[in-house]
Order: sequence, then C-alpha cells, then structure tokens
Amino acid sequence: MNITEQAKKQLSPLWLKNLRGELDKDYWLALNQYLAAQAQLGKVIYPPAEKVFSAFSQTDLNNIQVVIIGQDPYHGPNQANGLCFSVAPGNKIPPSLRNIFSELSADQNVVVPNHGSLDEWAKQGVFLLNTVLSVEQACPGIHADKGWERFTDAVIRLISDEGESVVFMLWGNYAGRKKSLIDESKHLILEAAHPSPLSAYRGFFGCKHFSLANDYLISKKSFSINWQIPMMSHDTQQISLEL
Repeated sequence: MNITEQAKKQLSPLWLKNLRGELDKDYWLALNQYLAAQAQLGKVIYPPAEKVFSAFSQTDLNNIQVVIIGQDPYHGPNQANGLCFSVAPGNKIPPSLRNIFSELSADQNVVVPNHGSLDEWAKQGVFLLNTVLSVEQACPGIHADKGWERFTDAVIRLISDEGESVVFMLWGNYAGRKKSLIDESKHLILEAAHPSPLSAYRGFFGCKHFSLANDYLISKKSFSINWQIPMMSHDTQQISLEL
C-alpha cells in the first residue's frame, strides 16, 4: 500500500493544498514505508487502499459541520470503509455503533437503520475521522504510533484553524485528549463517555450530543444535520457485501 499515492488520489484539491506539506515529512515517509513493508509480508490491511481516506473524499474541508473522532478501523473482513464507527453495508452493526444509534433514537426520535453505513452523515458535513487510518486483520491497534496520529492531529488543527463554528464530538478518554488541538473560542466541543458497551452507561447515554449539535449549528448557520439514515434493502446490502 502506497498511502502517498492514495492520498493524492482520494484527497480533494482543497485538502491536498492544506495537507501537502505533511506528505513530505519524515514521519509520513516512514509510515508509508512501514505499510508497504507489511503489505509485502502478506499482511491483510483494512480498509481497502481505495477507502483509507474516505472521510476526506466524502467530506471536503470547507463543508465540515461536525467532527466525530474514533480510534482505528474495524479489523474484520469487509467491515472498515474509511469512516470512523461506520461499517460497510452487509455487516452486523457493531456494539459501539448500535449504542450510538440507540442514543440518537432517544435524542432525535429517529428510526434505527438496518445497516451501519454512515455515508449519509458524511455527505452532510459530518467528518468521521479515525486517528489511525489503517489496521491489520484481527490485530486492533497494531498501526498505532506509526505516524498516523501526527497526520490526523494536523488535520484536527487544520479544521480548528480554517473552520467556523464546527461541532467536535469527543467520546471517551482517547478522543478527549484531542481537545487541546481545538480552539474552544470558535467551536463547540461536546464530551462524553465512549459509546462502547463497557462505558456507554457512564455518560454516553443521555448526552444528547446530536440535538446539542443541531441547536448550535442552527444558531450559528441556520443549518442542521438530518441524522436519520435511510433504510437499505436486503438485496442492496447483499450486493454491497459481495462487491
């Protein structure tokens, strides 16, 4: 996997203009070499190369309204699609995402979808960023501390600097540590426990982040996110999984 080539393919001109300098730094070159070496060793890396930067390709820098920060991609076959917490159609909805949908339903009275793809949010300006953008099959967290975090920290700083009145949802201690990268004087930071079944009852359930985000966006931009995700037919889910 050559992530520099993939970044140039998947990032919009605006993203590239602002992040091009990161692609020349030593940490990025070392990360690129590491991932290429793992691929040569036959390691299965997720998400597929063409989806590593899906969060960026689906949500351009000047369209970001909400940022949700995750950790690293799902590590099972056909799951990871480049958006944090999102899972490719055809997969069982993972526990943390199921809890996100449960809180969303309680907060916004929306119907829980029958799939876990968050593409509809991304299209509306919800930037779904994992801080580590790749993983190996059955090895969660194995690509941590290889350089991805330096890149995604730069991305969070960029959004803070260039964006206006963006809502940052920081769920859990890991995401909460990114708070220092964000200018609180110009953005809204919402913090809660992680939606994992291990911690959701310690403050994620009942946080009402989705309505708080919309209240803020309406007050600042007369705009809100439609959090309702359309249902997907069984046939469409199956075809997507087979592809």
